[in-house]
Amino acid sequence: MHIELQNIHKYFGVIKANYGVSLTLRPGHIHGLLGENGAGKTTLMKILSGYQSKDRGEILIDGHPNEFKSPAEAIRVGIGMLHQDPLDFPPMTALENFMLGFDQRLMPDQQAGRQQMLELAERFNFSVDPDTPVEYLTVGERQQLEISRLLALGVEVIILDEPTTGISAPQKVLLFKTLKHLAYEENKSVVFVSHKLEEVESLCDEITVLRRGEVQGHQDMPVPIEELVRLMFGQSVAMPAKTTIELGNIVLKVTDLTIQSEKFTIENANLETRAGEVIGFAGMEGSGQALFLRSIAGLQSVKQGEVFLGGKSLTGQSYRQFMAQGISLLPADRIDEGLVKGLSIAEHFPLRRETPFVIDWDENQTYTQEQIDFFNIKGRPETLVDSLSGGNQQRVLLALQQPALKVLILEHPTRGLDIESARWVWEQLLKRREKGTTILFTSADLDEIMTYSDRVVVFFSGKMIPPISVDELSVEELGYMIGGKQKE
Repeated sequence: MHIELQNIHKYFGVIKANYGVSLTLRPGHIHGLLGENGAGKTTLMKILSGYQSKDRGEILIDGHPNEFKSPAEAIRVGIGMLHQDPLDFPPMTALENFMLGFDQRLMPDQQAGRQQMLELAERFNFSVDPDTPVEYLTVGERQQLEISRLLALGVEVIILDEPTTGISAPQKVLLFKTLKHLAYEENKSVVFVSHKLEEVESLCDEITVLRRGEVQGHQDMPVPIEELVRLMFGQSVAMPAKTTIELGNIVLKVTDLTIQSEKFTIENANLETRAGEVIGFAGMEGSGQALFLRSIAGLQSVKQGEVFLGGKSLTGQSYRQFMAQGISLLPADRIDEGLVKGLSIAEHFPLRRETPFVIDWDENQTYTQEQIDFFNIKGRPETLVDSLSGGNQQRVLLALQQPALKVLILEHPTRGLDIESARWVWEQLLKRREKGTTILFTSADLDEIMTYSDRVVVFFSGKMIPPISVDELSVEELGYMIGGKQKE
């Protein structure tokens, strides 16, 4: 199936999501669609896969114009898209989700569906149990389920939007192996939407780069990384350096904290942090670091122990009381936990500011525009937060934070962000650090932890390893500790 996108335009109000974009997809190739957050990549692919309508332009399939009014129409033609957040129904089993796309009878043939699902799993070495509710699957397993469903529906063009966000390293290896098989052995077209240069470099045959909704270049791989960065941002981008500062007094003190979860119990965890200190929390997902940090933020109840801020115990108080005392958390799930779907950027600020009973919306509109300008958010006060890219959602979350925070906790602050957005986030965090804010953050990127942390805390299966100065660690040693081992 040969696809041409010709002169595609898409507007959201005055915002140009796509502006005259042309793109060709060939069977048997893996095409990388590269660009910073908010460059228009996802919008373009949603147009191709029937999730959004275009304002102008043509989609040609094997030379014939096509117009999709829904994803179902695109799938019938042979085009399917795997979204960054898989589209599934968590309470239903994997098999029930698998069959939703193609067996819409009142009483579906579950035996035939199970057989087909297991055959696809064996073919690609997927690990999804048909009887497991989707809510218990990892992001990588949900992704495997969605790929299986699209293949069962007969797609010839498969689009993957930032597919490596939130999956493990072994799952990424298996994903890349699957995509190469689909392209080179089954002659399908694969579109790999990403901002991760090293992944595009290792996987793709050709790339198209978007910036601000327009095509900046198309090249066959390999292409030097420096050239890809120039096309994406117009210049090379360097991450900000962490300067040495003199740490202040003890701000946060956690004593003998015991937290019980369904998987394990964190016992007698202790931590002291100083003003201006940055502490990175490392460990495999679900090892306990998120539970520990959420207990510090007042979002997770504790079995015993105390949390002191400036010598005052906050144990047992509500999340809002923790925030009032100067502790705030930016969650990894920005749109479901950090922001409110359906609300505009302007409507979020009264939720966090000290606002009178009657809101002065004119004043709020002015304040919102000031924050949009200062934080370089690609949107307008009336823009809905769920229509923003991940990088711009993170900018909104940072804009919502009070200026004089004592402790700022972040879960994966740069996950899913391009180089420029990640650089900007750390630039803001380091400015807060210089003003005395303690920064606590989790990250799966060991280089990020080693670059910005003063000390590192490792969690393994619910056990907290006491903080270690980053000067006494290497990335390799940190990797051993995350795996529950000590380097020999």
